[in-house]
Amino acid sequence: MSSTLRGWRRRVSVAAIGAASLAIGVLAAPGASAQDFPGADEIVSSPNMKHELNIPPTAPLAGEGSVGTDMAFQGHYAFVGNYLGFTIYDVRNPKKTKIVSQVLCPGSQNDISISGDLVFLSTDSRRSDDSCNSVAQNDGTKAYWEGIKIFDVSDKRAPRYIKAVETACGSHTHTLVPSKDRRTAYLYVSSYSPSATISKCQPPHDKISIVEVPLRNPTQARVAATPVLFPDGGNPGDGNPFPNGTSATTGCHDITAYPEKDLAAGACMGDGVLFDISNRLQPREISRVQDDEHFAFWHSATFNNAGTKVVFTDELGGGGAATCNAEIGQERGADGIYDIVGRGDNRRLVFKSYFKIDRYQTDEENCVAHNGSLLPVKGKDIMVQAWYMGGIQVWDFTNSSQPKKIGFIERGPAADPDTGGGAWSAYYYNGYIFSSDLGKGFDVVSINDPRTNPAKHVRMDELNVQTQGSYGR
Repeated sequence: MSSTLRGWRRRVSVAAIGAASLAIGVLAAPGASAQDFPGADEIVSSPNMKHELNIPPTAPLAGEGSVGTDMAFQGHYAFVGNYLGFTIYDVRNPKKTKIVSQVLCPGSQNDISISGDLVFLSTDSRRSDDSCNSVAQNDGTKAYWEGIKIFDVSDKRAPRYIKAVETACGSHTHTLVPSKDRRTAYLYVSSYSPSATISKCQPPHDKISIVEVPLRNPTQARVAATPVLFPDGGNPGDGNPFPNGTSATTGCHDITAYPEKDLAAGACMGDGVLFDISNRLQPREISRVQDDEHFAFWHSATFNNAGTKVVFTDELGGGGAATCNAEIGQERGADGIYDIVGRGDNRRLVFKSYFKIDRYQTDEENCVAHNGSLLPVKGKDIMVQAWYMGGIQVWDFTNSSQPKKIGFIERGPAADPDTGGGAWSAYYYNGYIFSSDLGKGFDVVSINDPRTNPAKHVRMDELNVQTQGSYGR
């Protein structure tokens, strides 16, 4: 989300989305008439993609305040965040996915990751305390808590909350980075938008917090380092209003790590950064890029399998605005594809092209580049990606300069506006695409295409998308 809309995302409820008329939908090619649009809740797709299943939000993670967020996977389980807590799904048979357990523990965004028997949740909203019974504490001058929560999920039917670690400015997202001996998990905690009116989030905030978790003794988790990533302050921004402005850098929104290659890519509001993380506690900048003409808010990053490219997303409008229309065009609110050229400390990020869905949405529908993952197709760079109300897109960036769409799926306008919002994350895991929708719940999608079918033969034991691993060449 953008800094200007951070409060919106923090306090959002599905009801509020409905009140803003943010209904899921699709607009056909430019010039299409209303009769060309799909009907309410009608699912439309390319011939190679199929909607297999939807599980709507259920109590206690339903109703006021419920917003679906990010996902992680392990074995035959999916772990899905929600502003109200998280859900564990059994996806052994994806077409018959079922809920195993739900944990009520409010605290946006509940960005989630999994390592062994541990689940990590990010809290980026001021709470009265670190318990799951906390309430919102909106006055930043009074006592409050935000940061990382740790759960033991060795019993998937009965997760246990075991530890909290407070971090400066909270934890909007976090990235799990294993130590080289695999005995420790480091969480790179991203947060931003400090304010002089918030006691524990004072400017400047040009850093991340690194939480160290001893995997055999997770209750000893602690903040081990707070490296300053932008000693020069980063991009100062331009202060222009939506949709033409550029965000000032006051921290990072998200970091994707490729531990095997000792690399990380930071999407840091006004900057895209390539880091050396050979020393896990001291990320070191290798290359930094800015694109003030086209990027409003550097939101997330994805390496290709070879570690020679990075796809950065621009979350123009913070996820709450209509940016997939002719007025905005194809080069804002899009993906930026960068090649990594050179070696060692001489590596640099070189821009190659933009990619955006070509299905225009209406001016009432929030749509922008959001979270996605690679499909494990050897020798190809293929990605599935969520676009909020723009649905889910599968695309190929093997040729960095000429990305190509492969398939899509999306819903028509929501019959019930309270269930609007769109796809937050869309990830490929063991043969299927899984999506977490802000209001609709959990979706299972299949794809049948010669370009992507080789991925069906690749099996993963664990997937945290922001912790990339290689799947062969």
